[in-house]
Amino acid sequence: MRGILGGRRTFAAALVIVVLASIVIGALRDDEGDDDASDDSSSGTPSSQVSTDGSPTASPSGPAFPTAVAPSNAETDPESGLPVVNVTDLPPEAVETLELIDAGGPFPYSDDGETFLNSAGLLPEQEPGYYRVYTVDTPDSDEATNRRVVTGQVDEFYWTDDLYTSFRRIER
Repeated sequence: MRGILGGRRTFAAALVIVVLASIVIGALRDDEGDDDASDDSSSGTPSSQVSTDGSPTASPSGPAFPTAVAPSNAETDPESGLPVVNVTDLPPEAVETLELIDAGGPFPYSDDGETFLNSAGLLPEQEPGYYRVYTVDTPDSDEATNRRVVTGQVDEFYWTDDLYTSFRRIER
């Protein structure tokens, strides 16, 4: 039993390190890119990601929904401090997931509605169990999707298309 728990703790610690490293790398890239005339979010090429083994992967969400960096003119939610995305700007699969959440299911994934721990602290700090997470399909992708909707208990909705590296508050 101790071996199983130790393995889970090691995995969880490694996952937290990977997420934090991704945040730091993204912040460093943002700082480096401030002087550039080009903006990767409009280049038409998928933004790069780092997988759990550290190798780069392409974002399955593609160029239509850039990751990690919100446009400089994006509205910021005063409660969360996060950029705001209007529900009409989300991919149709995210809108379908929101409709399923509103209807109370049924959900396509067995872990939909599970507790989201917010271990990286990117969402406003709340008590454990406050947030729930739902998977959003990515069409034409053989890989597990990086897109999620996270809900709070007080009718709040958050969007991530980079598997928890960044969030935007969904305006409905």
